[in-house]
Amino acid sequence: MIGSGNNFGSDNQNNLMSEINTTPLVDVMLVLLVIFIITAPLLTHAVKIDLPQASSQPIEQKPEIISISVDGAGQLYWNDTALVEGELSARLQQAATAQPQPELHIRADRETRYQILAEIMADAQNAGIEKLGFVSTPDKQE
Repeated sequence: MIGSGNNFGSDNQNNLMSEINTTPLVDVMLVLLVIFIITAPLLTHAVKIDLPQASSQPIEQKPEIISISVDGAGQLYWNDTALVEGELSARLQQAATAQPQPELHIRADRETRYQILAEIMADAQNAGIEKLGFVSTPDKQE
């Protein structure tokens, strides 16, 4: 039996076309290209506005850093100078009135009781110190 088209026998009926028709794809891409060419100049139109100018100066003066160290026995040190009992709160009051206000860094020994650290933080808060931080050394990774 003679078939129509390229399939002459029943052996070729199950074969699929191995070529993709790219003509519709090219047509769509050309239409999109024309649309983008036409609309691209319209997107460059900008509205002119008069923006305010900001005038800010960088902070040139860094605040002083006060280091309070506490050893295992509970002895307090102000920038590596030993303090006597009750002197801490007076120094914190004086530091809180300085402009700009200094940063307070607390360094504590591993053996220091938490109660001592809580008293230091409470004294700093009562004095009005706003910036307080803890300093530690990272564990060595082996």
